[in-house]
Amino acid sequence: MELEGKNILVVGLARTGVPVARFLAERGAMVTVTDMKDEEALVDSIRKLEGLTVNYVLGRHDPHNFLMADLIVVSPGVPMDMKHLAMARAQGRRIISEIELAANFIEAPLVAITGTNGKTTTTTLIGEIFKGAGYYTFVGGNIGDPLIDLVESGERVERVVAEISSFQLEGIERFRPKVAVLLNITEDHLDRYAGMQEYIDAKGRIFENQQPSDFAVLNADDPLVWAFADRVAAAVFPMSQKKELAEGIFHRDGLITFRHNGREECFPTANFRLKGVHNIENIMAALAATLLMGCDAERALAVVAGFAGLPHRMELVRTLNNVGWYEDSKATNVGSVEKALASFINITLIAGGKDKGGSYGPLAPLVRERVSHMVLIGEAKERINEELGALTDTHLAGSLEEAVLLAHDLTEPGGVVLFSPACSSFDMFRDYEERAERYKSLVRALPGEESR
Repeated sequence: MELEGKNILVVGLARTGVPVARFLAERGAMVTVTDMKDEEALVDSIRKLEGLTVNYVLGRHDPHNFLMADLIVVSPGVPMDMKHLAMARAQGRRIISEIELAANFIEAPLVAITGTNGKTTTTTLIGEIFKGAGYYTFVGGNIGDPLIDLVESGERVERVVAEISSFQLEGIERFRPKVAVLLNITEDHLDRYAGMQEYIDAKGRIFENQQPSDFAVLNADDPLVWAFADRVAAAVFPMSQKKELAEGIFHRDGLITFRHNGREECFPTANFRLKGVHNIENIMAALAATLLMGCDAERALAVVAGFAGLPHRMELVRTLNNVGWYEDSKATNVGSVEKALASFINITLIAGGKDKGGSYGPLAPLVRERVSHMVLIGEAKERINEELGALTDTHLAGSLEEAVLLAHDLTEPGGVVLFSPACSSFDMFRDYEERAERYKSLVRALPGEESR
């Protein structure tokens, strides 16, 4: 990709926009950055680009910048159907995402992971297995460092592992992973997409440029995922918890079995620190991706056995008066909350936040069977109440602080308080991590007797 002297517009100056602008400017491009936030709100980002020749259009978008650009690079949080991009597209302007830009300059084999739930755990575990097998590995994408950071650094790596969101996939052209993993698909981001099919199609673009020498790891237990099996050019490698596979990876009776081209490797799960049915799915995907790319099975097993998981995913904060307080702030959609509710009984559920447009109806059977009390917060509380409130003892709270205090009063010894929002955090918090830390600090401040 030739960048020198090109007129390039970067849309969105956030976590991704800053390294993109820096990389382009250092490669001799004529860079303009545009963002609806003003200079005061973006002062920290602008400071990171000091000393570089960058033109800023802040607090607004100027149609002229979009129409005159040779290339437009869009940050993940910017909708691809925004009117300025639609106008530029109609005029034949080239519009790509940051992962497409970065992939043009990455030479190491790439594993890309997408899906509604489990992406971050799977991505992190794949990176750990590669490192444990002795490969110099970069892990990033939609978590940690953007892919463009690797390119900008000039580091030589042997493996690249990237979590990829549907938003990032909207702007690809030639992005081609050696191994592409699709974990699962459930309703999510329907505030961004016109409908479920549009969301499914965006996820499926991860396979778009793969060739027969590449691999598509597909969850055979998920009908929406398995529908891609006949539509991809890559070699399909299935995973299942429901059936034995002659070729693929499957789980049965506490044993994960990997089979490929006559090779068979077995991984007993009894001593895994990462628990839960959904995590078996994540582990199988990680083992499939890494073994297909040359990792030793014994080293892989050692890494998986020692992997304890990530913060903000079903994390026990404390046990108080014989009540377990769990933080699951990363559960920003209904599918993730379903898995959380299936893990407990006698639950006081704290949920709500910024509504993402999907139905909360799939939670109804679990709420009816397992939730003793429900405390709802945020913009979505009224809609969740309409769909689920009659199924259990339900309360509406004005803040997370009020919700925690209510849960403390309502939950009897032997019960569980589960903060699993089913919504994004942006109505009340900067991100799910800030929301998680606030919840944990409130729980730690509660009076009572610590239980063991």
